[in-house]
Amino acid sequence: MARSSSSVPFEADTEVPALIVKFGDYPLHHGGVGAIRSLGRLGVPMYAITEDRWTPAAASRYLTRAFVWPTTGTEDPGRLVEGLIRIGRRIGRPAVLVPTDEEAAVLIAEHRRDLCGRFLLPGVESGLPRRLASKQGLHELCVEHGIASPEAAFPQSYDDIVAFAEKARFPVVAKNREAFVRRRRPAVGGTTRIATREGLLALARDWGERPGVILQEYLPREDAEDWIVHAYFDANSTPLALFTGVKVRSWPPHAGMTANAYVVDNPELADLAARFVKQLGYTGIIDLDLRFDRRDGQYKLLDFNPRMGAQFRLFESESGVDVVRAMHLDLTGRAVPEGEQRAGHRYVVENIDLPALLAYRRSGYTTPHAPKRPSGTELAWLAGDDPLPFLTMLGRFVRPGAKHLYQLWRTNRRGGLTS
Repeated sequence: MARSSSSVPFEADTEVPALIVKFGDYPLHHGGVGAIRSLGRLGVPMYAITEDRWTPAAASRYLTRAFVWPTTGTEDPGRLVEGLIRIGRRIGRPAVLVPTDEEAAVLIAEHRRDLCGRFLLPGVESGLPRRLASKQGLHELCVEHGIASPEAAFPQSYDDIVAFAEKARFPVVAKNREAFVRRRRPAVGGTTRIATREGLLALARDWGERPGVILQEYLPREDAEDWIVHAYFDANSTPLALFTGVKVRSWPPHAGMTANAYVVDNPELADLAARFVKQLGYTGIIDLDLRFDRRDGQYKLLDFNPRMGAQFRLFESESGVDVVRAMHLDLTGRAVPEGEQRAGHRYVVENIDLPALLAYRRSGYTTPHAPKRPSGTELAWLAGDDPLPFLTMLGRFVRPGAKHLYQLWRTNRRGGLTS
């Protein structure tokens, strides 16, 4: 349930607005809606970049203004920075930037000097978010700091892929290597499970002379469990808010966006994340995906997203703090109150959890650490105090929803290639 501003034991600085920053065409983004509601309920003026005026985010009652700016994420960085500065001028006072995708997070970090006059943002080292968002860069950092991650290869040519295929154990996982490249020249549509050598070689023929992919060890779902960490770290890389949870379902199955998840206390995982971030010297919001491999008892880091995760509203402390609120409080010079996470709380993304539920029931996969009953439920779209984003989502979901169901049918029918 939504927590009203009067029920939290702190006050946000309502003189400092926030801007939701996203690049690319993905209007059905529930994370942006969640951020608008989270800070808006505290009285913070909220602004957002949207594809058009009919996105769910633009319909929120908590949004002060939508800046319609269609982008692809492939534009020249200078043009994107200029656009942000123009928006900053129109807001008229410094605003906290809340990026919702890797491209935005990388751009903001690398052009911090140009933006910090108009905006408030964490002082992260400029090149670190790009390295963390890169699958190869993240793998190298994991090796450097002793963090477990799946075995990986980074082919530079088709011949490298042929050589890899000769000795690889299938299935394997293919991912786009770099954040910005996935928009300009995507090799795969997303995390893609490849069942056979022949399937890999057939796909690789379309990847060009320098394939922008990472080929990764597949962790069998029957021997693994998916965990998530969301946190906000201050200028000293100290966690001011840190949460752990377990994924129950994702869409596409086992490889995509979280569709259903629970808050589950995991001190070992929290300590691992905090130590790694301290070693990196990172400051800001993080969204980590890890897979616990029961075969060797290790949490293996799959993704380090240097920005707000779409499902961040799963996590809120008993003091009413989530990662977006923690960032706004910290960057406006206010204390972030301590508080335990709401263990057992559930998060459901309505438009993708139904096809995910059907797929998981067919596969027989279960999540042992998920509570049998939730202590409470947060819906991604539907909110009693802000109903229009849900209705707008329904109006725009008919065509994508049919595509999701077709993809489910195709996946179950073919069984060999899941993306």
